[in-house]
Amino acid sequence: MQTDIIELAPFEARHLEEAVALSHAAGWPHRKKDWAMVWALSEGRVALAGDRVVGTAMMTPFGETCATVNLIIVDQKMRGRGLGRRLTTAAIDLADDRECRLVATTDGLPVYEKLGFRRTHEIRQHQGLVAPIQAPRDVEWADGKDLKSLVDLDAAAFAADRGDLFAVLASEGQFAVIRDQGRIVAFAAVRPFGRGEVVGPAVGQNADQARALISFILASRKDQFVRIDVAGQNDLSPWLESLGLGAVDGGIAMTRGGPGQREPATVQTFALASQALG
Repeated sequence: MQTDIIELAPFEARHLEEAVALSHAAGWPHRKKDWAMVWALSEGRVALAGDRVVGTAMMTPFGETCATVNLIIVDQKMRGRGLGRRLTTAAIDLADDRECRLVATTDGLPVYEKLGFRRTHEIRQHQGLVAPIQAPRDVEWADGKDLKSLVDLDAAAFAADRGDLFAVLASEGQFAVIRDQGRIVAFAAVRPFGRGEVVGPAVGQNADQARALISFILASRKDQFVRIDVAGQNDLSPWLESLGLGAVDGGIAMTRGGPGQREPATVQTFALASQALG
């Protein structure tokens, strides 16, 4: 079957079940609820062979300046025919003139580079059953009054407004926070995802804060399945492995468009919530 008889159509609720099946066939752990969360925040496209979903792509806008491209999946039988490129291009078009960010698999990397994405850093994925760890004393759970402070701190690190995403994260999960004289200076989110839970995003001023936040969350999750994606340059991988979270597939963070030289972030992003969304 040729790609010129495959239709690209808007992602709708009726496509969720087949999208979940497509991601499972690709070895991705997303539940229907995980897909629905991304879709609620995004615009999407499906590739249809007749009535059958053979590909997906999502574009999640963050304000008027930034978007992430997520859940680009092509049916194994349809690969090698340019469908991944068509879906990615459709997601870029949905983003208008926003900067686009994504995390590339090894297979997808050449496609994204040809579409103008450039590499920024490595992402290392860790997951497994949590080993015993003691909770630090200087970390606590956020409350409902903290959401604006979390969004503002994240914007300083991510360089975009992810307020809508954070409202969903607050409703479905929790935020661990570190305060300095009452002001939040670091945080990490945790929420249900896939086989268990995912930690991230996490933002802080240094690696010690990242370890404290992660330790606090994991201390209450002994023997539970947890996933954490970290930027390779943060050098957290050996420590995470010692906690039972072994290194598995990672990826390459990439960006396209946007400012040629962004001002340095005032805080650091240590972990991504399952590649931000998926």
